Amino acid sequence: MSPSRRQLLSAAAFFTLAGAGFARPSLTPAKADDNPSAADLANPGPEPDIMLGSDKAPVTIIEYASMTCPHCAHFSETTFPELQKKYIDTGKVRFTLRSFPLDALAAAGFMLARCADKDKYMAIVETLFAKQSDWVVKEPLPPLKEIAKQFGFTEDSFNACLANQKVLDDIQAVRDHAVEKLGVNSTPTFFINGKKFVGDLSMDQLAKEIDPYLKEG
Repeated sequence: MSPSRRQLLSAAAFFTLAGAGFARPSLTPAKADDNPSAADLANPGPEPDIMLGSDKAPVTIIEYASMTCPHCAHFSETTFPELQKKYIDTGKVRFTLRSFPLDALAAAGFMLARCADKDKYMAIVETLFAKQSDWVVKEPLPPLKEIAKQFGFTEDSFNACLANQKVLDDIQAVRDHAVEKLGVNSTPTFFINGKKFVGDLSMDQLAKEIDPYLKEG
């Protein structure tokens, strides 16, 4: 198979995400609760959580984000570094980011993060947010490929990842669970020890919610 043929198949697989292979979530979930059960919240779906921080931390933060969401990118670039330094790295907060793609391109970004080694997941997510303006463009495949190469992807592994239906199905299942069981319908959405917050939270807002749990400890 020639390289041009492989590239054609990869592009076709990617753009299929915008059709039958990728359905947008309902923004008015029929069964949702702002205070979901602990069991529903603990269930990430078929994608296992990739956690940052101590498993003994008194506070757990779950973020649902879309890779093409500008508010998610703003949180990643301006607030998350301080959250990580002050709370995650000091054992006070355990954090995970779950996929909630709002479009096919966001799904592709999460696919690349999931195809890589687990220890590269957050680094890829953070890089895609930081370079969002470079790849959320009319022709996203070339810049996406250049970013992926920074994390060890080759031409073949990049194409194979975006053609991997199982990876896409798992991402969609995580998002569907969030819609149907947790009431998530926009990004970013956070759960701080089970309490739901919608929107780009500032460090002050996060500290206001986190600190009381630390005093209790």
